[in-house]
Amino acid sequence: MERFAFVLHPLRFDDFTRKFPLLNSLPESLVEKGFSRLPPFKISHITGARSKTGAEAEGWFVVVPVSAHLMLELPFREVMLPKLLRAGKIAEKLGAGILGLGAFTKVIGDRGISVAKGLDIPVTTGNSYTTASAVDGALLGARRMGISPDDATAVVVGATGAIGRAASAALAGEVRRLVLVGRQTTKLQEVARSMQDLGTRTEVEISTDAKSAAGAADILLTVSSATGVILEPADLRPGAVVCDVARPRNVSEKVYEQRRDVLVIDGGVIEVPGPVDFHFNFGFPPGYAEACIAETMILALERRYEPYTLGLDIRPERVREIRELANKHGFSVAGFRRFERSIPDEEVEEIRRAAKSASRRSSTTA
Repeated sequence: MERFAFVLHPLRFDDFTRKFPLLNSLPESLVEKGFSRLPPFKISHITGARSKTGAEAEGWFVVVPVSAHLMLELPFREVMLPKLLRAGKIAEKLGAGILGLGAFTKVIGDRGISVAKGLDIPVTTGNSYTTASAVDGALLGARRMGISPDDATAVVVGATGAIGRAASAALAGEVRRLVLVGRQTTKLQEVARSMQDLGTRTEVEISTDAKSAAGAADILLTVSSATGVILEPADLRPGAVVCDVARPRNVSEKVYEQRRDVLVIDGGVIEVPGPVDFHFNFGFPPGYAEACIAETMILALERRYEPYTLGLDIRPERVREIRELANKHGFSVAGFRRFERSIPDEEVEEIRRAAKSASRRSSTTA
């Protein structure tokens, strides 16, 4: 039996109240500050993960009870790093062979490097499979929206960054046209050459104008390191599939609120093999999880107890490999998520119908 652990933290107020309903009567700020003073703790035992190969794994969720915005505000070295190390020590005592970092625990500080240095078990951020599933989720979304990737234009905003390069490499060969967007032309040209070296038929272009490029996108991935919103509702075409991987988000929440003809996702929802039971409601249907959780489980099942993805460097070969390992063990992208919650199939169908209607109106006007 292989063993792993994964660090969670509350992203929104309802993450507190789902576990402790009585907290609904208290002010949000009071609840968040109160919980942030608590030490990390084990919240559930994960059972039933079973690979197609026959390998089995169990694991644990360990919670650092600090909300997302407080985690970004609190000093990393003085406050958050000791909390994460304490969570890691809990995982070690439980017998975990690898520790995965979830949500903002893998964003703050140096993306897991200092946490890994302070523990006796390897650490992964899960960003290799997050990148793979974001691309796979976007391609799946395109098909659900009636877009053939072979004929589609895909745009990657933030293509010169680590995730952007890896995502662009994963998209090359899947779409007809790939537009790489960034701030520096020289770096974009370098990435474009690396895409062409892959020997695919995909047409590769570069642009420094995110809004103009986004307007032509059938499939749009945003992975920029910009601290503010880049794209607004008016920047997108009807029927577009938008996968916003960036944190903070590159796409305005107004797109979700105002553009019901655009499918906005954070990435893919992963179906976990076996009669897995997380014994904790973290916003996903039973048997499903985020890709960063899945990467930790895959590595355990594969007995790859190593720091697979750490820091800012996400290597394209690791993205390809973790996708292959996912297939080997029976993990698959089976849906979509937004704001760390799964999107029902019914909602996707409503968006598809709205996109068709908007396209017809546009054709009539033209």
